[in-house]
Amino acid sequence: MTLEISPGARDALQAWGDHMRALDGAAENTLTAYARDVTAFLAFQAGHRGGPMGLAEIGRLRTADMRAWMADQRLRGTGGRSVARHLSAVKSFARWLSEREGFDPTAILSTRAPKFRKPLPRPLAKDAAKDLIETVGMQHDTPWIAARDVAVVTVLYGCGLRISEGLGLTGGDAPLADVLRIKGKGGKERLVPVLPAARDAVERYIAACPFDLTDDGPLFRGARGGPLNGRIVAGVMTRARMQLGLPASATPHALRHSFATHLLEAGGDLRSIQELLGHASLSTTQAYTAVDTVHLMETYARAHPHGR
Repeated sequence: MTLEISPGARDALQAWGDHMRALDGAAENTLTAYARDVTAFLAFQAGHRGGPMGLAEIGRLRTADMRAWMADQRLRGTGGRSVARHLSAVKSFARWLSEREGFDPTAILSTRAPKFRKPLPRPLAKDAAKDLIETVGMQHDTPWIAARDVAVVTVLYGCGLRISEGLGLTGGDAPLADVLRIKGKGGKERLVPVLPAARDAVERYIAACPFDLTDDGPLFRGARGGPLNGRIVAGVMTRARMQLGLPASATPHALRHSFATHLLEAGGDLRSIQELLGHASLSTTQAYTAVDTVHLMETYARAHPHGR
């Protein structure tokens, strides 16, 4: 691949990544994925056009070149969502590079992503969420580990956190205050209220935990005292949801979806929920309105005389 992309193009890719890191606060995982997507795109174009891709060659890409790349993606069986992500990375790079190099990026920027249906979040019912938290505490015979598992899932559900955010809490965050300052994707910070149930669950865990919870060390510990791995949490939830007969969608991330959906059902407004979840775009949060509509129609079908 080094022969397919010129040194100038590789340097431009590095500079683009530095730009996104510095000005846009993009997360490292995002930067790595974007760089991989653009590199693969340039490698394809090198083969398609019959020569290495340098800065001048990128500026001369045509609509036909973009169509050939999109067709290749389909032939490889790449899903619509993934193609859309790849194209987004390519467009971002082309937009930035065109401003630096002074070429017309219209052929790249006018390429349309394939349409795909975004799956709706799969929240748990309120009773199911409560039962799941209780059942999680029955999955381990060691009392402090059982208390830890309950604390983790209660914090995820009660605060609407991603699992990485929950496991990123440190000993310095305890005892949990009324409001937590959470650093989410791309280093963006948000304030999240803490429910008494989450605070109490963490306190019970801390009281039972046999390890010294230092201010700069992880709050939630594994069985040997190291940082708790997210796979452990997922495994505990899998066992609990199977006992309760819940669907496979009852994952740690489903607790975050449940937090948002239950707030919406209780009258919460989308802007506030967007802030609590740390969504960069309101359109991401609007998926929960579709979930709430589905819930409403199901209730209507059960309750209305003509629905039975």
